[in-house]
Amino acid sequence: MFKIKTYNAISPKGLSRFSPGQFEVGSAVTDPDAVLLRSHKLQGEPVPDSLLAVARAGAGVNNIPVDDYGKRGIVVFNTPGANANAVKELVLAGMLLATRGVLPGIAYAQSLGHMTDSAAMHALLEKEKAKFAGGELRGKTLGIVGLGAIGSMVADMALALGMKVLGFDPALSIDAAWRLSNAVQRMENLPSLLGRSDYVSLHVPALDATRHMINAQALAGIKTGAVLLNFARESIVDPAAVVEALHSGKLGRYVCDFPEPGFAQEPKIIALPHIGASTEESEENCAVMGADQLIDFLENGHISNSVNYPAIRMDRTPGATRITIANDNVAGVLGHVLSVLADANVNVLDMSNRSRDTLAYNIIDVETAPAAGVIEAIRGVGNVIRVRVV
Repeated sequence: MFKIKTYNAISPKGLSRFSPGQFEVGSAVTDPDAVLLRSHKLQGEPVPDSLLAVARAGAGVNNIPVDDYGKRGIVVFNTPGANANAVKELVLAGMLLATRGVLPGIAYAQSLGHMTDSAAMHALLEKEKAKFAGGELRGKTLGIVGLGAIGSMVADMALALGMKVLGFDPALSIDAAWRLSNAVQRMENLPSLLGRSDYVSLHVPALDATRHMINAQALAGIKTGAVLLNFARESIVDPAAVVEALHSGKLGRYVCDFPEPGFAQEPKIIALPHIGASTEESEENCAVMGADQLIDFLENGHISNSVNYPAIRMDRTPGATRITIANDNVAGVLGHVLSVLADANVNVLDMSNRSRDTLAYNIIDVETAPAAGVIEAIRGVGNVIRVRVV
């Protein structure tokens, strides 16, 4: 039986994926084989020797020590795309709130609570409504920075609204490229996108390379009066530079999911309390996806949507015993492992090997179950990090 430790409130739909006869699941589980969490921070917490995998029910993994876990042979999963629709819809709301006089109009209507004469109220509203006039999205240009699961959905939405769409993503994957509409015009660099966009929506991960990518220098080249939307991560934008650009009139509005001290005093900032993925459907999708990835890894050794190990899967050979091996991505490791199996007369029926940066992962199906001494010998091979018999 596998043991799954949970943190935070995980959707029951996700938890129901774990068969009671095969999995023990709960927040009180000790010596877990895997962890399923949302925003709980694992940095600085003791790492049980039993831990094989962690799944984050969401896209961001800045609450998990990914590199350290990779060196320990712990596979870290996230759930890209599971919350994409929820974020996409909030981006649309952000564009509308920044363009139409919705929020000041609501505030004005609510300020008339003292009025009791319906005709007088209607006459006053008719007189004052021009103060809350705005524009339309149709015909405007949306620049999207990051064209992954969320960015591509935002692009489709904008095209359906009659907008022109520009895109910039230097790390665009093949899968993401297939998803992307050919109506999206690819830009070669960030400055060219910023200079041509009426709206700019950010959809890149929080990395050292993306920290404050929207800074004073970038904002100096943005189209005057543009609306900047950040529903990705707070670290991507330099808040001080944004405030300065708003004060100078270079930036028209800033809409984000990450309030900062002082934002409440800025009339051109619309800051939401980090609710991009806060829908019932999104939380269910993330939990189900995370649970399914853990189950497939624990039961079959497969890896999909990991942020520290390569994607890998291999059909099981009927009647075979499966061995999985995590190791440093250096020459000779697999050869030594195969030599150990050959010396023990263990016949290899099928195998797959994949690598990602400094780490590698192997799935090997063998004809007969290796003796415990053989597995220990594999563990003793230089640069082998973890060995499992699945």
